[in-house]
Amino acid sequence: MNEQPEKIFEDLTRFFENRKFADLRIALLDMEPADIAAFMEQELGETERLMFFRLLPKELASDVFSEFDADTQENLIKAFTDKELKAVIDDMFMDDTVDLIEEMPANVVKRILKNSDPENRKQINELLEYPEDSAGSIMTTEYVSFSAKMTVDGAFDKIRRTGLDKETVYTCYVTDGKRKLIGVVTVKKLLLSEKTALVENIMDTGIITALTTDDKEQVAMKFSKYDFLALPVVDREGCLVGIVTVDDAVDVLQEEATEDIQKMAAILPTEKPYLKQSIWSIYRARIPWLLLLMISATFTSLILSSYEHRLAAIASGATLYAFVPMLMDTAGNAGSQSSVTVIRALALGEISFRDLFKILWKEMRVAVLLAFSVAAVCFAKLLLIDRLYNEVTVTIALIVSGVLMLTIIMAKFVGCLLPLFAKKLKLDPAVVASPFITTIVDALALIVYCSIAIAILA
Repeated sequence: MNEQPEKIFEDLTRFFENRKFADLRIALLDMEPADIAAFMEQELGETERLMFFRLLPKELASDVFSEFDADTQENLIKAFTDKELKAVIDDMFMDDTVDLIEEMPANVVKRILKNSDPENRKQINELLEYPEDSAGSIMTTEYVSFSAKMTVDGAFDKIRRTGLDKETVYTCYVTDGKRKLIGVVTVKKLLLSEKTALVENIMDTGIITALTTDDKEQVAMKFSKYDFLALPVVDREGCLVGIVTVDDAVDVLQEEATEDIQKMAAILPTEKPYLKQSIWSIYRARIPWLLLLMISATFTSLILSSYEHRLAAIASGATLYAFVPMLMDTAGNAGSQSSVTVIRALALGEISFRDLFKILWKEMRVAVLLAFSVAAVCFAKLLLIDRLYNEVTVTIALIVSGVLMLTIIMAKFVGCLLPLFAKKLKLDPAVVASPFITTIVDALALIVYCSIAIAILA
């Protein structure tokens, strides 16, 4: 779609409203399924959406249906006749069908299975048995396979006969009589080989695979590492049971990144788009962490209370109190910088717990540089700006700047270590790091600040 989406959407709306269905079909054939789905969800009501969907060319209908969000799919399924539902389901790729079933309520699932072919129903049930976060749950069973003794010419004949129903034909797999995976061959390799050449002589036997039980995020990371278009999935015996394609890997990475961001922002993960969420679902996602953080903040209140009388006895106690928010905020930000960096590197597989000392050494050197820089700027600011409206002496400026330097170093230390230990304990670093780093760093900053101030000024 070379034109701007707004212009295309205007044309589609005009064709549809003026009942110019021939022009509409021609325009749709030049569009991507995702763009058609976006138009239908954004521009059409439920009744119009059903009418529009029935106008889609048969070869487009199931692809567009796969791009809808779960609510739109459910509404369309309820409006479909059994014949329409069967046509859509039979034309969908197996992994898309499984994803659909996992999103639907029980009564809709029963209707989908009822209108599926027995063979498809069997495959669907097998895929649904895999754990939710496993490679088996995102793979498709629709792939092209050859025997080792097949010729290149015979391989192309098979692609022509069966390729239309496969999710990808570019990467093909070679199996023996027991479905054991023994090689991989690409269409490019086939095209560049003699027609009479045997597949076993041109296939690649250095195969990277995933087990059906492997974590789907780890599987998706293999696509990023090796630039795969598809990855074979095998069982414990090495038999090929399916493939994961790059589009599914991208979806997994996007879901995991969104989930990590939500957790780091102290929000329970949700799969629905923001505008599709109810007020109560947003409330339920946010309230647990707000309550936890409110309770954890009690520790900082207790620390302040314990030092309150001693600080009050100091002539500059009120001035010292004025810089507590700056110290806590700066320390929290410093800790978050390190934790986010480490969490992201853990998610990408760039580091692991065994790299603890390397990470610590790197972060501490960075921390010292940052601490000196921020402390120097803070010292200058205190004497040039803050003393205009606060009783800031050189001694107080040195105390505040010195404590700021120490808290930044401590924050970096905690920020890089906590995600690593969380990962080691098989906890989610994104869940553990963000809220607890803030609490720990705030407490440490207050203890150090109050202790040093009292020791010097009391």
